[in-house]
Amino acid sequence: MSDFGNLIGLFGLSIILIKIDHSLPIPKHIAIIMDGNGRWAKKRFLPRSSGHRQGAKTVKEIVKAAKSFNIPVLTLYAFSTENWKRPPDEVSFLFDLLFNFIEKSFQEFIDGGVRLRVLGDISKFPPRLINEIERTVKESAANKDLQLNIALNYGARQEIILAFKKMAAAGITDPTQEDVSKFLYTHDQPDPDLLIRTSGERRISNFLLWQIAYSELYITDVLWPDFTKADLETAIAHFQKRQRRFGGL
Repeated sequence: MSDFGNLIGLFGLSIILIKIDHSLPIPKHIAIIMDGNGRWAKKRFLPRSSGHRQGAKTVKEIVKAAKSFNIPVLTLYAFSTENWKRPPDEVSFLFDLLFNFIEKSFQEFIDGGVRLRVLGDISKFPPRLINEIERTVKESAANKDLQLNIALNYGARQEIILAFKKMAAAGITDPTQEDVSKFLYTHDQPDPDLLIRTSGERRISNFLLWQIAYSELYITDVLWPDFTKADLETAIAHFQKRQRRFGGL
């Protein structure tokens, strides 16, 4: 591969769309930092809410795409603990958007075998949103085709602190790495093989810090509302070209 090709593979630039090699392993768990809704709207002289609405449509398409690629686990970073710092009107809009998304769109996912889990503490969310989330989690609990994790009011540092508190309560005074993993939100899931971040930003933003210790990183300049099934396929194909040594040779 040329130096230019290596650069594309390293930073995840979606200039060239490539296909999945079905003879090679695919990720068992893909995590995505969905970034760029606001910039998408700004580029079009639209309110930020328009970017969030379009981003929600992208979520629907990417969940379908992940299922079509037989990805067992997909984790989407939807609302971080830091997002409370945004203007109250925007936070309220995001809650309404999430409620409408779950109420109107998730039945299709449930019928298609998708199981919902929430990573994070939703206790501060509006009661009707909490009830809708809990209802959907319960209704989809038996599904096995795709585990969809939505990170809501989530922060990785907070998750790790909570895990250590739970271990202390359980009498574990000398925890192993396996012990810590058992007390995380993702305790019964494989760690992400692939972490995707859209919009070109090159930071982790307090997302799954424990779980992504050996994840392959794929950064694309594509803004989340423009991210497509083809972009996801390109990310997976680049993952397949990586040599995963896990610290060895």
